[in-house]
Amino acid sequence: MSRLRHADEEEKIGGVMMKNIDSLIETAAELKAEGLVEGQIAEELNISRETVTWLLTHGEKRSGVQGPKDVSVDWSSIGKSSIRLRHVSMALTDMIIECLDCTDAEVDVVVGIALSGVPIASMVAEELGAELAVYTPTKQRWSQEKGVAEFKGIFSSNFSDVSDAECVIIDDVITSGRTLEEAVEELTDHGAVTNAIGVLLDKKGVDDIVGVPVSSLLQIIRVN
Repeated sequence: MSRLRHADEEEKIGGVMMKNIDSLIETAAELKAEGLVEGQIAEELNISRETVTWLLTHGEKRSGVQGPKDVSVDWSSIGKSSIRLRHVSMALTDMIIECLDCTDAEVDVVVGIALSGVPIASMVAEELGAELAVYTPTKQRWSQEKGVAEFKGIFSSNFSDVSDAECVIIDDVITSGRTLEEAVEELTDHGAVTNAIGVLLDKKGVDDIVGVPVSSLLQIIRVN
């Protein structure tokens, strides 16, 4: 490959990357203008709260400050189709069953992490013959101005009670793992036992979270 061709391809790749970043900055700003707090924007874009803060501040100003190492995940091509979502949920269910069999554990309640983990959790619960609970984590109410001190995650009263139950947690993406750590702690406070965690994509590349085994359809492993 000639140096000229190599440089031209690098320029094209760089242009695509910049376009994607510009798109994220624009989307984050639009969501902020619509009234979403940073935690909700992080949920929508499947990125960390730190990345959202960067997009809304340094990214917009092009200050030269390097952004957090993160990967934005768009799985809307699956989420918009109930058929695709069903197949993906069945694959995840199969992995969870394998995990539960390894520890001879059971499941009474599948806990979906709001928002994006809930539709997957509902299908997994059906496959496992379990009840469905919904947990709204602290990050859904987090903003840079208010922080998290005054907020706490909650289990919806419109779904199953998790008290003293054998549970499996379902979410779409693991970014930092803090949301799932929080959910496990809240379940423990309710007397429940978390036997497995299932996600579509794990950006952290972990085998467990606070001792709970993690099953993921895909993992992102950084090599640099």
